[in-house]
Amino acid sequence: MTMSEHSPSITQAEMLAVFQQGLSTGVGRSVKHDSADKHVSGEAVYIDDRLEFPNQLHVYARLSDRAHARIISIDTSPCYAFDGVRIAITHQDIPGLKDIGPLLPGDPLLAIDTVEFVGQPVLAVAARDLDIARQAAMAAIIEYEDLEPVLDVVQALRQKHFVLDSHTHKRGDSAAALAGATHRLQGNLHIGGQEHFYLETQISSVMPTEDGGMIVYCSTQNPTEIQKLVAEVLGVPMNRIVVDMRRMGGGFGGKETQAASPACLCAVIARLTGQPTKMRLQRFEDMQMTGKRHPFYIEYDVGFDDEGRLQGIELDLAGNCGYSPDLSASIVDRAMFHADNAYYLGEATVNGHRCKTHTASNTAYRGFGGPQGMVAIEEVMDCIARFLGKDPLAVRKANYYGKTERNVTHYYQTVEHNLLEEMTADLEQSSQYAERREAIRTFNAGSSILKKGLALTPVKFGISFTASFLNQAGALIHIYTDGSIHLNHGGTEMGQGLNTKVAQVVAEVFQVDIDRIQITATNTDKVPNTSPTAASSGTDLNGKAAQNAAETLKQRLVEFAARHYQVAETEVEFRNGHVRIGDIFLPFAELAQLAWMGQVSLSSTGYYKTPKIFYDRSQARGRPFYYYAFGAACVEVIVDTLTGEYKMLRTDILHDVGASLNPAIDIGQVEGGYIQGAGWLTTEELVWNDKGKLMTSGPASYKIPAVADMPLDLRIKLVENRKNPEDTVFHSKAVGEPPFMLGIAAWCAIKDAVASLGDYRHQPDIDAPATPEKVLWGCEQMRHKSAARRASGEGAEPIVSAPSRVSEASPGSPSPIQDAPWERACSRRRLAWITLSWSRNEQLDQRPGRATGPWRTRHSGDHHRGAGLDATQRRLQDGGLCRAYPRHHRRRAPGIQGHANRPRDAGQRHPADASGTFQPRRKPRSVLWRRQCAAVRTHGRTSRTNRRVWCRSCWPCAGATAGQPALPGALDRRT
Repeated sequence: MTMSEHSPSITQAEMLAVFQQGLSTGVGRSVKHDSADKHVSGEAVYIDDRLEFPNQLHVYARLSDRAHARIISIDTSPCYAFDGVRIAITHQDIPGLKDIGPLLPGDPLLAIDTVEFVGQPVLAVAARDLDIARQAAMAAIIEYEDLEPVLDVVQALRQKHFVLDSHTHKRGDSAAALAGATHRLQGNLHIGGQEHFYLETQISSVMPTEDGGMIVYCSTQNPTEIQKLVAEVLGVPMNRIVVDMRRMGGGFGGKETQAASPACLCAVIARLTGQPTKMRLQRFEDMQMTGKRHPFYIEYDVGFDDEGRLQGIELDLAGNCGYSPDLSASIVDRAMFHADNAYYLGEATVNGHRCKTHTASNTAYRGFGGPQGMVAIEEVMDCIARFLGKDPLAVRKANYYGKTERNVTHYYQTVEHNLLEEMTADLEQSSQYAERREAIRTFNAGSSILKKGLALTPVKFGISFTASFLNQAGALIHIYTDGSIHLNHGGTEMGQGLNTKVAQVVAEVFQVDIDRIQITATNTDKVPNTSPTAASSGTDLNGKAAQNAAETLKQRLVEFAARHYQVAETEVEFRNGHVRIGDIFLPFAELAQLAWMGQVSLSSTGYYKTPKIFYDRSQARGRPFYYYAFGAACVEVIVDTLTGEYKMLRTDILHDVGASLNPAIDIGQVEGGYIQGAGWLTTEELVWNDKGKLMTSGPASYKIPAVADMPLDLRIKLVENRKNPEDTVFHSKAVGEPPFMLGIAAWCAIKDAVASLGDYRHQPDIDAPATPEKVLWGCEQMRHKSAARRASGEGAEPIVSAPSRVSEASPGSPSPIQDAPWERACSRRRLAWITLSWSRNEQLDQRPGRATGPWRTRHSGDHHRGAGLDATQRRLQDGGLCRAYPRHHRRRAPGIQGHANRPRDAGQRHPADASGTFQPRRKPRSVLWRRQCAAVRTHGRTSRTNRRVWCRSCWPCAGATAGQPALPGALDRRT
């Protein structure tokens, strides 16, 4: 068959012209996401969009309402009183294994003898309708005997209540180095968890097959793990189970192991009933039932010289693992691996503890423990800078890893191809760091209320699974006789653009347009034994596997063409959809047709495993990472020190992605990663009550960043002309997780702004996340410390002020103000709602004294209209009840987060009080405005007019007895 029979209208000259053009959709091009149009139009099909199978049952799990209790009895007979209920099951009905722990046991599919967290599945009901299943499940009678729960990570640490043994990295004699250090600081830090908040909640749909197997449609990052666990709970071999996963509506690590419970429950009920099943969690159920990012408690002891260079350090990292191991072994390991971030630690000891608490088992999240380790060392860098009175960036640069010396980590991996110094210098210049630092100091010196902060922090993130056996992947490619290509690989698409990048790799190898490549759903009967799409390795692993399969097929085509046309193999070249064979040009499709007719196999598998990596856990040394990805961010914020509210003004990011496979997708990943990281450290606060129940279990109470939280000026640049020296896919670098840690700069910038209140002499005691409440209290502490220093006449001498905090009172991120009883009761409210800041009047362009609307306060039956601040304070001094401002009279300043206001000294008139009235406010966006604190639940109530009611016991200041600064003015009451 000749070329003219396939393309009679295309001449050799025309094909030569096309051949000489470059490929427009290959590697390095900003090709749009393969499902972008479908996402926008709503045509993208997710599991919940699939047509229901005939006779499909809906599954609902009854969750525990106890944090720790022994199960006395379970009576499911009331469930069958509901019409449409097909079956109700407990752990006794599971035909195979009852545990679905991913690596280690400890995760029962349904509670067996005890429940260990609020939200643990106890029984499941299947019915023809989800509402019926829910009502029936709630009708079951469960009798418990309560046991004492452990809800505090510090309590678990002190009691050595661990899910796994502790682990240590050690280099040199850190104790001796600390003893002989020029300077020494000690402190601790609480780092909060984070909810994944994927758009698509956990969901699975299962169809029984005729051979006793199952087809499982599951929103999971780990299809092979789901295949294995479903087979185990059913007691069948893995070859009877097929898992199909086309796309997820987000994952971020939350669907690496947590997807197993719905899938296995559906499979068990499908086996017992012979009917197809489906289980989809509601948002609040998903948040109660699934794990989060690990909260951490950090203790540090650091020694350093006059330049801020580390001489020795001891770090204790305690991860709150929840009730079971899940992936905590590797997560805490990675936190330890990244406790250095970009810095040479000197003589170092890093201890990692895996603490057990009676909360949901915490799990993988973007960064996989690395961000928590980095936050710890960045806190240390800031503390050193405050102690020495230096610019924090100067201290950071003094501790950077070198290129030829001081370049070995505390786990004995050499930091190769180090870009830290060059990238920092480039970002310093492009962001005008030095000039802006001086301008900010000038601004802060002239502004008593609004304070600006600036921080530039680096990122050094290791790429590879720390569990070495997971660093492998497979792929499958078919070429059809019309030249179209079918591609399947073991990775999963969750919106990150993995399929697009892998398709670009294959397009580059064959030099065909990406539109000729069709990627199908990840499926365990196409590519078996897959690793999870996690650890930023999706493209590195699956891209290389696909490249391997494509290169194998390409070599077959080259050999056939050379043999068929009797030319040397070096004379066969693929380019832009065509193939040059000596002096002849053929379309790629024609070569595929000829090869098939020549009995050449046009199908190939591909395989890849990451080279060079190893880690000896018993010696705590090795090379756990194939390479490092680098980045840096410079963030400027402004803080209202009377409210704790803040806004990111400008962010400059420089990030290293090697030779980018798709710059548009990579920049999108950097944007999303930065904002998600900043949200973790600012707005996203998880709160549990004293019974272990998660209170922030939905978008009304858990605040992920919104459009308004974006920096006003966001500038992102990828490092150019710096290919990855390692043999990765076309010398690119991973981009999924490393940008997340860029958000640390926002947290540091907020603390920098607060530190300006103390003339940068003290490190603010602001844990993560830095909510407006914590920032506000940090401002009060800075003012108190600054006043104490001036009163003592210490002048310009530096003061040691590393943060020192007490244990958190719940599994969530702790409040930084917990020493006194009244503080525990009113940590969210006591500084709020009394005054309006002068800055708000400036922002709203209101003249002092101008009346802008009605104002009402009510105290012990009195009604005042336009009474002003002094009247409010007088009523407080008289001991009357204080009712908070009505919601509908509150006004927010544009672009500012939060809600709280700082009380002023008694007798100090607010600038707007000149006319006897002052500025009303509308309800802030912050969820904390709608959430009662412990004091309200204990002492007060909420009126029908949405006014907060307080009793006198909510307001006293116990500063004299607790060692805390007294509240100013009228609130300084010891009742």
